Parts: sequence; C-alpha cells; structure tokens
Amino acid sequence: MNKIIGLALLIVGAVLLYFGYNAYNSAASEVSEFVTGSPTDNAVWYLVAGGLAAVIGIGVLLKK
Repeated sequence: MNKIIGLALLIVGAVLLYFGYNAYNSAASEVSEFVTGSPTDNAVWYLVAGGLAAVIGIGVLLKK
C-alpha cells in the first residue's frame, strides 16, 4: 500500500513540476519577473509543491 502512495506522490510531483516549469516560462511570468524581479506566485508554488511531493514520493518508495 505504501508503494502505491509513494508512486502516486512521485507522479503528482512530476506533473506539478511540469506545470510549474511551463508557468515559469510563460509570458505573464516573464513580464512579472522583468517588473518585480521574481516570477509569478503560481509558478513558484507549483515548483515548490511539485518538488516536495516528488521528494516525499521517492522517500516513501525507498523506505523499507
């Protein structure tokens, strides 16, 4: 059961990282980064949540 949860977290993390990468490279994010010096909040949240979910998923999969 834990392996399924770990795999699901890893997949969700990868999907969130994908969306975060796309949001980070979007036109709105580039304009926001030019004006404020930082990308949009959505891009940052997607990247943080995706990275966290992926790391937790890997941890669950590697745990014996």
